[in-house]
Amino acid sequence: MLRILFFGSIREQLQTSSIDVEYAGEETVSDLMAKLIKKGERWLILEEQDVLVAVNMTLCGKDAVINSGDELAFFPPVTGG
Repeated sequence: MLRILFFGSIREQLQTSSIDVEYAGEETVSDLMAKLIKKGERWLILEEQDVLVAVNMTLCGKDAVINSGDELAFFPPVTGG
């Protein structure tokens, strides 16, 4: 099982702050994103190149391997001013 969290504009577009998904094997963040995108049009926001991802509260690339029990978070890029 994986817990996936969504923040900012991603949370707003998906209309949820988190989901739990069944997960049995090793995949990359990119593999999981592809599965989520297949769920429907609103999930296309995950294809945006500037979407950031963290695994277990550590920023990582989309090639990071995830394991059952991990927590993922997707969020838009942080801007300052």
